[in-house]
Amino acid sequence: MVKNRPSLSFGLPVFNGEKYLRQAIDSVRAQTYRDFELIISDNGSVDRTEDICREYLKKDDRISYYRSEKNRGLAWNWNRVFEVSSGVYFKWVAHDDIMAPQFVEKCINALEKDPTLILCHSKNNMINEFGDADGEYKYVAFIDSQKPLERFREVLNRFGDPTLAWLIFGVFRRDLLKNTRLWPSHIAGDWNLLAEISIVGHISEVPDFLFSRRKHTQSYTEKHYDSQPRIRDYRTESLFWTGNTKRPLIVMPSFQSCLELFRSVNHIHMSLSEQRLCYEEIWRWILGKGWKYLKSDIGYELDFQRMTINYGKRK
Repeated sequence: MVKNRPSLSFGLPVFNGEKYLRQAIDSVRAQTYRDFELIISDNGSVDRTEDICREYLKKDDRISYYRSEKNRGLAWNWNRVFEVSSGVYFKWVAHDDIMAPQFVEKCINALEKDPTLILCHSKNNMINEFGDADGEYKYVAFIDSQKPLERFREVLNRFGDPTLAWLIFGVFRRDLLKNTRLWPSHIAGDWNLLAEISIVGHISEVPDFLFSRRKHTQSYTEKHYDSQPRIRDYRTESLFWTGNTKRPLIVMPSFQSCLELFRSVNHIHMSLSEQRLCYEEIWRWILGKGWKYLKSDIGYELDFQRMTINYGKRK
């Protein structure tokens, strides 16, 4: 046993989050579930993020603060808060979202009742930059089947569904989450992580609106996400995930996601027959739906190279 191990670890990765950070931290501290630690990892912020974090360090001894002097990318920072955590349960916290005070308590109650659960979330509200209600997220279905293959299939079929990503902000059973490879450092890495999670355990939902996802101009989805992948700036988006300062020559996010699916199936311990069925499911998805995303990758790359050549000729 870890000495003084908290029941729950909150992991809050942040980069330049001064505008909403206080609200996120206050939301954590207001939880009715009190046995927790809050780990904040600052990814080289250049605004007032560090000052705000150190202010809260003086207020609450459950808070710890880590700082990198340079931005190492989204995946590194989100994995870091998990790696230094010690709780029985774990929850990622975005610096711009908020929770109702009962969020964690109700999620952990569900996890304690069902040891096969890896993750529990609640229904989601949307709020705007001022914190005003701005709608609801509606899920097509829950990923609650007791069969790993069926859960895996559902995640595959919901590729490109932005509402799926918010499941990442639920409460995890830490020992099961530890069996995954966590966040891969490529575009849509959260989808790949959820696919891997779906093999390990099933996911449940508290039927109350206890989580508020904030929509604002500086959010990742607003800056990078678009329903037409070919007009997205994959190179800039890739830097966001990896933290590399050099723009990549070629970015094929859908191809990378497909490759990671095979790696996930190979990584998670399961019988050979289950593994074979999951491999078959990936190929079924590629031939039925995924090929459209792969085709978009190629089209985007050809358009980008053509634009680069024409730009060079004009110069």
